[in-house]
Amino acid sequence: MDRPLQGKVALVAGGTRGAGRGIAVELGAAGATVYVTGRTTGATRSEYDRPETIEETAALVTEAGGEGIAVRVDHLVPDEVRDLVSRIDRDHGRLDVLVNDIWGGEQLAEWDTPLWEHDLAGGLRLLRLAIDTHVVTSHYALPLVIRNPGGLVVEMTDGTKEYNDRNYRVSFFYDHAKSAVLRLAFAQAHELRPYGCAAVALTPGWLRSEMMLEHFGVGEENWRDATAREPHFAISESPRYVGRAVTALAADPDVTRWSGRSLSSGQLALEYGFTDVDGSRPDCWRYLVEVQDPGKPADTTGYR
Repeated sequence: MDRPLQGKVALVAGGTRGAGRGIAVELGAAGATVYVTGRTTGATRSEYDRPETIEETAALVTEAGGEGIAVRVDHLVPDEVRDLVSRIDRDHGRLDVLVNDIWGGEQLAEWDTPLWEHDLAGGLRLLRLAIDTHVVTSHYALPLVIRNPGGLVVEMTDGTKEYNDRNYRVSFFYDHAKSAVLRLAFAQAHELRPYGCAAVALTPGWLRSEMMLEHFGVGEENWRDATAREPHFAISESPRYVGRAVTALAADPDVTRWSGRSLSSGQLALEYGFTDVDGSRPDCWRYLVEVQDPGKPADTTGYR
């Protein structure tokens, strides 16, 4: 089916940019109505102080074939999240896909800085943005998700459970945040099971987000130029790739088989047969383990 999510309603919480934007657009391409939330609009910016807006993402959703609806929400404010879910219920009476992609910690994580030296206020703020936002959103949204069997919750994180269990990730606070989200998916899967709904944790690989492309001084059209500076960037993937992973899960009538599991975009590409925008299937986490982490020369042969 060209539009397998026609008639379905999704909420991409934290859909302003990056993976959230890619997910929202792909859900729209599959025919879904997609609520896109975040704090940066055409009129106001979050502390990120970046140009991407929720209105832009919603317009891209509509352009892709769905219906994009932008709503400014601070997911740390329970009343705002409650009002959002009430609006979705009032307008559509259902919520088929909840994507918890709220993050906001890039500028707060201090790389390779031990707990006792890391800025405490920044670290605690990172945890609130990465964990509390997801909890608040699920608290209000899950009663709408369980109204219909087949509902799906996607907890977005960085790293698979297998990888994160074996590796220290960036700093104490970052490590804790990304591992905690894995457990959020596991716990919600347990609670959703009696209702025929599923929850999974999903990670992209090395994401060509707006911030990452800007870091390397390239755009999506010439991203490979960045490999001159960082050869392993050759394994990177566009945000649309993980978006296609979410869409494949949402369209799978047997999605509960994945419930409670930690998944990656590359893993699901092999399972469902989708590709990234360039026709490749990057498998970043296997590449990290087998090539990058052991210090081997960059070579994506067999990994994309």
